[in-house]
Amino acid sequence: MRVLVTGGAGFIGSHIVRTLVSWGHEPLVLDALRPGAHTAGPPSLPEGVPCVRADVRDEQRVRKALRGVDAVCHQAAKVGLGEGVADAPDYVGCNDLGTAVLLAAMAETGVRRLALAGSMVVYGEGRYDCPRHGTVRPGPRAERDLAAGRFEPRCPRCGQDLVPGLVGEDAPADPRNVYATTKLAQEHLAAAWARATGGRAVSLRYHNVYGPGMPRDTPYAGVAALFRSALARGEAPRVFEDGGQRRDFVHVRDVAAANALVLGALDERERGGFAAYNTGSGEPRTVGDLARALATAHGGPAPVVTGEFRLGDVRHVTADSGLLRSRLGWKAEVSFEEGMREFAARTE
Repeated sequence: MRVLVTGGAGFIGSHIVRTLVSWGHEPLVLDALRPGAHTAGPPSLPEGVPCVRADVRDEQRVRKALRGVDAVCHQAAKVGLGEGVADAPDYVGCNDLGTAVLLAAMAETGVRRLALAGSMVVYGEGRYDCPRHGTVRPGPRAERDLAAGRFEPRCPRCGQDLVPGLVGEDAPADPRNVYATTKLAQEHLAAAWARATGGRAVSLRYHNVYGPGMPRDTPYAGVAALFRSALARGEAPRVFEDGGQRRDFVHVRDVAAANALVLGALDERERGGFAAYNTGSGEPRTVGDLARALATAHGGPAPVVTGEFRLGDVRHVTADSGLLRSRLGWKAEVSFEEGMREFAARTE
């Protein structure tokens, strides 16, 4: 299968390209090579994989790249928190206009299979249960509570402490920042494209992806990269809030395998379909766990819990990836301990 990978020279995209090659597919890459996502230059791609330097909003270049393609793996996006409104035009332009241009070109050229890089940020907070009221959805945390060190959301009905759980794909969407809003819009655009063209689209809602090639010291860097960069400088990782934020850290090789599996499973006979799947390790950990594991594996200073916070961050969101496992047989293979040891030892 010939697959166009947008953003294929980036962190996740380049791993997908290598996985597709190893699975016997023929990827080609379209990537704008935005400086913030390529601080050390673009990752090396397998020999013979063509790479077109172009923005996904460039309709003519996109349409040309789609010639002879069987499927698209859409990874190109501006990532980060996007908590303010000043950068909203760039997020919307890159993520939503870019996706719209790509989908329009796919409709015109007859390409009917799409794997989309989704994100768990569309949920806002994860799943919570109240002892009295069952499953509830707390609203955004108030700045005054965060400033006072009250980090845990409380039941919106009775104010009691909540028990965090695993969020499923049927949870209502509740994006809490600009980036999250654009990722949800991408899914709506993909679903509309699928209905209009009879195509098939799958969004893999990535949880916290880490691994080799992760951008460093930029807005594109995830918390794992920020902690590792601090350790490389001989500094202690700085952990926000109290370090108890629960996340699902999934290795990039597992995410790449999920994309390859989904692309192979998209069946053009099932027309007009859209599905979303959580893509996480199934091993919930706290941000404090992450910092301690990296510090231990690196042999660096212990983390410092600062109590700082960012408005727009959510407290707990961890994945129930059972649907992807039951329908397509995917599961994460890289354990947290193995992945942290490897990540701490990398120097790129």
